[in-house]
Amino acid sequence: MAPEPSVLNSTDSNKFPTIMEPSKDSEVGSGPGNPDPDAGSKVELKQKITLWNGVAIIVGTIIGSGIFVSPKGVLQETGSVGLCIMVWCACGLISLVGALCYAELGVTITRSGGDYAYIREAFGPLCAFLQLWVNLIVIRPTAQAIVALTFAYYTLQPIFPDCDPPHIAVRLLAALCISLLTFVNAYSVRAATRIQDVFTFAKVFALIVIIITGIVLICQGETEHLEDAFADSNPEVGKISLALYSGLFAYAGWNFLNFVTEEMIEPHKNLPRAIYISIPIVTAVYVLANVAYFTAMSPQEMLTSYATAVTFGQNVFGYAAFLIPIFVALSTFGGVNGLLFTSGRLCFVGAREGHLPGVMSMISVQKFTPLPAILFTGIMSILMLASDDIFALINYLSFAQWLSVGASIAGMVYLRFREPDWPRPIKMPLIVPISFLIVVAFLLIVPLVAAPYDTGMGVLIICSGIPVYIIGVAWSNKPRVFKNLMEKLTLFGQKVMVVAAQAKES
Repeated sequence: MAPEPSVLNSTDSNKFPTIMEPSKDSEVGSGPGNPDPDAGSKVELKQKITLWNGVAIIVGTIIGSGIFVSPKGVLQETGSVGLCIMVWCACGLISLVGALCYAELGVTITRSGGDYAYIREAFGPLCAFLQLWVNLIVIRPTAQAIVALTFAYYTLQPIFPDCDPPHIAVRLLAALCISLLTFVNAYSVRAATRIQDVFTFAKVFALIVIIITGIVLICQGETEHLEDAFADSNPEVGKISLALYSGLFAYAGWNFLNFVTEEMIEPHKNLPRAIYISIPIVTAVYVLANVAYFTAMSPQEMLTSYATAVTFGQNVFGYAAFLIPIFVALSTFGGVNGLLFTSGRLCFVGAREGHLPGVMSMISVQKFTPLPAILFTGIMSILMLASDDIFALINYLSFAQWLSVGASIAGMVYLRFREPDWPRPIKMPLIVPISFLIVVAFLLIVPLVAAPYDTGMGVLIICSGIPVYIIGVAWSNKPRVFKNLMEKLTLFGQKVMVVAAQAKES
């Protein structure tokens, strides 16, 4: 799907200088015409993501609506407060082990793209394309749409205290949220990371308020629901696996920083450090928040609540309970930003490898952002808002998500033997990835038995990418008329968006 070599790039200065090359005014220190004071004139993604930006991306992406809205999924399957808390701890440990493996992958294969880059390196282009296909067409846009809908619902809830907000108003506000954040991500990497920093602080602050409230209630003797914590436990393997699924869904995002490795400052140092800092923070916050919930509501009350944090606020804060929906809205707004930021980079890398139309691999010559990729991601997310079945799509593709993670870790083990001489600044003991693969295998096998229809639909959606790969990528001798059309469309896109191909290393 990549354009022919004749399509203009950033080095074609004699052919198209005004579009394909930044002007002299865009160089560092050139004056008021400079679009970004920290960017040089070379058309490429700039390394602007600091260690703490990385921590904010991980924490801000993981902590979305899940911990505020529906921790009841874990409780429903475990049956008791004690076993529920243990599952939350186990999910944090599983996420940390997986993140440690991704730290090694991220500093060994330093290209952006996360799972896509790792699977391509280990298992070839077809497997990588299928991972890219299912993520860009369904998983990422669907997840972004759902988080944006949650943002819109909780933003409007205080305006409609006695009923659900109008359906059309929720979708319009969700579309506005996605559109605004798409613009910010297209305009400036620094602005996007600053938004992530601010909203990550806001959501962590909200959870700290809940945790401190829980500690105060415990000190006041409100421990009724924490006593005899393991009564009514349901330790069946099937139930525990479903509880882990619910908990791990709330931890989703621990591997998202690997999608932007090329834009990190000193990634060999800061990528693993960001992981080591972020995952323990999220685990501690999640576990303590769940303990706090049980100080103010019974397990039965949690099971009947649609939004656990809102019920907690109503029971504890009285007239100030309206603050909880605001905190949830802030949390989900930051979650949408993190998803858009990383999804755009996945699209960009896939196009750069020739698996998507070439214009998707181009960069704004003014803002040095992957503008076409970000616009594509935002548009796909808005289109998903029109579907009434987006939650069903997420169920179908949970299998695909864990298959992607498992393939990346399996590729890491495989490359240890195929490429033993590759530099690995971080090298985990082999028991770490093998242990994680055992957990992933468990999470993949159980759904095959427990939910064969949903799993089958996920496999079908993945396989739908095979004919697309054959026609769009593998078929190299396409008719000349088709190639000419793609070249013209690519050139038109370059002119409209003022983008150029990434400058190659000399």
